[in-house]
Amino acid sequence: MSVPAASPPTGQPKKAATAAWIGSALEYYDFFIYGSAAALIFPEVFFDESDPATATLLSLATFGVAYAARPVGALFLGHFGDRVGRKKIMVFTLILMGLSTFLIGCLPSRAQVGGLAPVLLVLCRVLQGISAAGEQASANSMTLEHAPPHRRGFFTSFTLSGTQGGQLLATLVFIPVAALPDDQLLSWGWRIPFFLSVGVAVVGYVIRRKLEETPVFAQQQASGEGVAKLPLAVLLREHWADVLRVIAGALVASVSTIFTVWALAYATSDSVGMSRSSMLWVGALANLVALAAIPLWATLSDRVGRRPVYLIGAAGSAVAMFAYLWAISTGSYPLTLVLGVVAFGVLYSAANGVWPSFYGEMFPTRVRLSGMAVGTQIGFAVAGFAVTFAAQIAGPDGADWSAVALFTAALCVPPVVAALTARETAKVPTEELGERSRREASQPETVTA
Repeated sequence: MSVPAASPPTGQPKKAATAAWIGSALEYYDFFIYGSAAALIFPEVFFDESDPATATLLSLATFGVAYAARPVGALFLGHFGDRVGRKKIMVFTLILMGLSTFLIGCLPSRAQVGGLAPVLLVLCRVLQGISAAGEQASANSMTLEHAPPHRRGFFTSFTLSGTQGGQLLATLVFIPVAALPDDQLLSWGWRIPFFLSVGVAVVGYVIRRKLEETPVFAQQQASGEGVAKLPLAVLLREHWADVLRVIAGALVASVSTIFTVWALAYATSDSVGMSRSSMLWVGALANLVALAAIPLWATLSDRVGRRPVYLIGAAGSAVAMFAYLWAISTGSYPLTLVLGVVAFGVLYSAANGVWPSFYGEMFPTRVRLSGMAVGTQIGFAVAGFAVTFAAQIAGPDGADWSAVALFTAALCVPPVVAALTARETAKVPTEELGERSRREASQPETVTA
């Protein structure tokens, strides 16, 4: 039985977009302060018994651990998000992220408790990963389903604008912390950004608890078909091809992790010698530009379609990463700043601003959150460990930037293929999204003209 058309949105689209923006900003503040700490602090706090190169490699590997945990969290949170609704998952993920991040700030160093310290760090990082697995999928589903059909790209992009806002906030908090004398930085200074997560959880909870469930999900519950008892089974039986597309598309996030973590570690290494504060400013300005670029690219996708805008972002990022890492290798800070803003703030924002609507529109309401969560988090898991692979590819001295750029460009190829093979959905009514792939799965012998 088909789901009745959703009633026109009243005041909820703006509320949903605002809740998604602020909640994602606050949650990804937590997630990205870990990235900065993993590149700059944790090698000396939790892995100080290893040589510097190995310590950095181990620290960056803990950054990837959260991405390995995200597919597991996606299976769990995606299931319940399509069973009980988007709002409950959005509140749960925010509280879990705030708690796990606060606990990282409380951890003892390796000098204090030995090998237990990195073990506890990894456990907290796993909790962060589980939380992040459900955050974007639930926020994206909420905004997409509340948005006017002709502006789904714009409203859904607020989730990723929030993510960039969180990354900007994390960077700005870390700039004065990184400027502390080393003895203060490594003893207590690095803990301050993590302790601020208590406020993150409180503010986010207040914002999200007042949000209403989406009309199409409520109508799905009230329809004769109802919500799926096992959303994952329905997803893999009827929408497996789109799940594969989302997995391939999500690999474009490797651009973000390489830019945010590996390039930061490379630029501040002995082989290049840029200061921590100056490189953090590159990330801050790039994210500031991204805050404006993301909704602009998303608005363009509402007019010309998701696929062309997404392709600009994926293909453009592959080329831009060569230029950015080359600029770092020259030691020229002005060149690094300009190309960093262009690569991450402008070009990557095209793919980053469009994928929330592009991926979400591949699935119907009853499996949308599961489809987005499972597909993106498997792809993001690869992107998370791309930092670790990059550290190995860069060689013993960590200076082979061209190999890392080529590796990053190769990871942009599957997203391009995924976009080229996907359907254009920008003009499809919200209640009809995903229905074509479902019919094709249940009636494979039918040939569509």
